[in-house]
Amino acid sequence: MIRILVVDDEPQILRALRINLRARGYAVEVAADGGSALRAVARHHPDLIVLDLGLPDLDGVEVIRGVRGWTAVPVIVLSGRASSEEKVAALDAGADDYVTKPFGVEELLARIRAVTRRINTAGDAAPVTRIGRWTVDLADRTVRGDDGEELRLTPTQWHILEIMLRNPGKLISQRQLLQEVWGPQFRTETNYLRQYLAQLRRKLEDDPARPRHLITEPGMGYRFRP
Repeated sequence: MIRILVVDDEPQILRALRINLRARGYAVEVAADGGSALRAVARHHPDLIVLDLGLPDLDGVEVIRGVRGWTAVPVIVLSGRASSEEKVAALDAGADDYVTKPFGVEELLARIRAVTRRINTAGDAAPVTRIGRWTVDLADRTVRGDDGEELRLTPTQWHILEIMLRNPGKLISQRQLLQEVWGPQFRTETNYLRQYLAQLRRKLEDDPARPRHLITEPGMGYRFRP
């Protein structure tokens, strides 16, 4: 059974999420502040954390950093902070996804299912992924079409694509991609990503203007949707 820790200082949200998640077969622990959340992570070792940022003692971003100091447990932020800067700060601290309050329970449950699928398949997935009519083999670094055509990618295109494909469903911040591909001095050069993602969509998506797999999350980052 997947164990979820819900961290929020609003009792009605804790109660509603506890009821909805337990009804769907999850084991649920709750915490109302950052200190309790960190202790609960150490004690219960949850498989997933749903975390509010506006906590009474610690800022949620600090909680994420504290968790990331010793575990890679996925974190979905659930917050009323809607600015791009705050979303990016949470993602850069190590959050895996971000849902803005007020939120729909079904949307949050869908995000939880996406993350828990990654938990269930971690380490088992072959490095071969389908994008439309293309088969991407990360081990061999090849992209082949259904008709046998081989697609050429530049080293930078490969690097971006590999990061996205190795994190299916995960929201990857712009700063994270820029830092991993070009280095920390390029963390604000978002125009680089726009150009390279446009190139990858033209090569891989059936309809680059309406991508189904290489998705932009405006103001936050990018996501590979299998």
